[in-house]
Amino acid sequence: MSGPVIAIDGPAAAGKGTLARRLAVALGLPYLDTGLLYRAVGRKVLDAGGNPANPGEAEAAAQALRPTDLQRDDLRGPIADAAAASVAAIPGVRRALLDFQRNFATEAGAVLDGRDIGTVIFPDAPVKLFVTASLAERARRRWQELQAKGVAAQLAVVEADMLARDTRDAPNMKRAADAVELDTTALDADAAFARAMHFVSAKFAHIAEPGRGNRSG
Repeated sequence: MSGPVIAIDGPAAAGKGTLARRLAVALGLPYLDTGLLYRAVGRKVLDAGGNPANPGEAEAAAQALRPTDLQRDDLRGPIADAAAASVAAIPGVRRALLDFQRNFATEAGAVLDGRDIGTVIFPDAPVKLFVTASLAERARRRWQELQAKGVAAQLAVVEADMLARDTRDAPNMKRAADAVELDTTALDADAAFARAMHFVSAKFAHIAEPGRGNRSG
């Protein structure tokens, strides 16, 4: 790593994406939503008429992934969600995307959010955050997003779906031992950003102290 890497992990709808984007802008760093990688892989498999749950097809799509694939406009919605969930459960896909994620931050550093950034992708990242919130609050946020888009949904169903997603994500989502947990259950986006910036600024100041070099910890 030649530039600073900020690893942000956590469950769906905890606010990590919003936080990561704001941190990237504030710090002048590139930003990568790693969830888009799996969505793009799933879409590539579907485009080829394949099955996202097929390891061979999914791994081939992951190996062929290019940065431009992340710019397509159909990476959100139920179809992309289902395809992403299928390919993300395949170990070979996760291995194939490892270099993509690491290469993204090679030159300038980056802010990356996902499920295993601080534990697998960048275990030596100098700054790690684990952003979380209660299941009920995360479900409420997702339900509000759907309402704003005009999508009819019952809160109880959204919460059940989110619990199922948490279960699927669990094998690949672990808080790094040296990650700072940020619980956003009672925080709005501005308050979460303020707390994260305070931690990030203090961490970078600590790293830059004379005699400390670029050590993490």
